[in-house]
Amino acid sequence: MSLDTSRTEPSPERPTAHEARQRLEHARNARLTQLQALTENGRSAEDDLMSAQKDGIQEVLKEIDEALVRVQDGTYGTCLGCSRPVPAERLEILPYTRYCVSCRRRTA
Repeated sequence: MSLDTSRTEPSPERPTAHEARQRLEHARNARLTQLQALTENGRSAEDDLMSAQKDGIQEVLKEIDEALVRVQDGTYGTCLGCSRPVPAERLEILPYTRYCVSCRRRTA
């Protein structure tokens, strides 16, 4: 039995505003849970590693909130660098992304 590697799965369509909000809310809730876990159980927020993790989570929460605004104003899924649609696969993996892969590489 041979494998036909010439056929590929069709790419999923871009998410609806409702689907985007659901993904973003899920990502937001997960980060809030992580942030809560860092500050509970007697862990010291002064610890360098914990502080860095907390800062990273807070930055992602900020990006999620900005993505929710883009959903509301109708610009969600459009790259801020080139104004082209961000591929649905990228939005599925990183729902709060602002850039397509090419533009993200240029900004990094």
